[in-house]
Amino acid sequence: MWIAAGSLAAWLWLLLCQGFFWRTDIRLPARTDPDDWPSVCVVVPARDEAAVLPESLPSLLAQDYPGRAEIFLVDDGSSDGTGELAHELASRHGGLPLTVGSPGEPPAGWTGKLWAVRHGIGLARARDPEYLLLTDADIAHAPDSLRELVAAARTGGFDAVSLMARLRVESLWERLVVPAFVYFFAQLYPFRRIGKPSARTAAAAGGCVLLRTDTAERARIPDAIRQAVIDDVALARAVKGGGGHIWLGLAERVDSVRPYPRLHDLWRMVSRSAYAQLRHNPLLLLGTVVGLALVYLVPPVTLFTGLAVGSTATAVLGGLAWLVMTGTYVPMLRYYGQSLWLAPLLPFTAFLYLLMTVDSAVQHYRGRGAAWKGRTYARPDAVVGDES
Repeated sequence: MWIAAGSLAAWLWLLLCQGFFWRTDIRLPARTDPDDWPSVCVVVPARDEAAVLPESLPSLLAQDYPGRAEIFLVDDGSSDGTGELAHELASRHGGLPLTVGSPGEPPAGWTGKLWAVRHGIGLARARDPEYLLLTDADIAHAPDSLRELVAAARTGGFDAVSLMARLRVESLWERLVVPAFVYFFAQLYPFRRIGKPSARTAAAAGGCVLLRTDTAERARIPDAIRQAVIDDVALARAVKGGGGHIWLGLAERVDSVRPYPRLHDLWRMVSRSAYAQLRHNPLLLLGTVVGLALVYLVPPVTLFTGLAVGSTATAVLGGLAWLVMTGTYVPMLRYYGQSLWLAPLLPFTAFLYLLMTVDSAVQHYRGRGAAWKGRTYARPDAVVGDES
């Protein structure tokens, strides 16, 4: 009974005191078109992205942006013809100018993606842009995406504006796991707190970050975070730690086109860096497992246990905790257009995430470490994202 009461107390605290993380109304803030549209360079790190590039790159080429804009796609050692395909798509679709570069293998102390980003920013620097749009190769943008981001940054005085791209939810496992992924992220990093200069919370979504160029230079992006596998949160912390004003919200027409049809695909996505989020600390891992169990697994277990043994108080407390949990998950399911019948299954999904996190730790201690696009970073000090 006391365990059930503790779980209910945790959920009441999360409901009321964790920045209303469960609400999904944090979208691009009010904005007006600037009198003069600043120049923007779009940097796209791409490693073996030929499968998704035909859906994503044309959306960038077709941006309806009133100012000067140019795309720099960095082919990071691809073996599937990513660079050649990018040239072909640009020739076929036209639109914004496209430059394809190649950085070579990253030196020691750099993760591959950030080395590619560094190369792209270096190419863009010759154009002297006011803003950089850092976006992944699997992200498709609506035609007005860039202008809306710039207008929001200018109107709100933001140094970094980031959108959490809407992930694909088509397969059974995507429907079960993906909305929970964003829900858990918002629980760790409540969007409302991120936009407050007085709050310490800082995060970004690496798939879509509009960043002022001078802010990037002051924060030494990406050099200052060159070892980070979890680069989006590290970037946001570097910008906010340097006095920058940042904002993060949910996207409406910025979508990831990368499929995760099988549980194995989603498992790899989470487990590749989950233990890095815990800074490879066994005590943090233990605390995470206990916390996930108390918050997500205890409510259904105590409900059914209370019913089985005739303990009304235990069943009621566990049922109330499960009800609060379910209610906080409903807005995210609505945002993703999913059936609300998935909401009571959140404890099962959380259990999967618990197993993914433990598996991430097991892989680390087997010497496999975190991975990105076929590269493995086994050294603990090479994967610090400071995301706990």
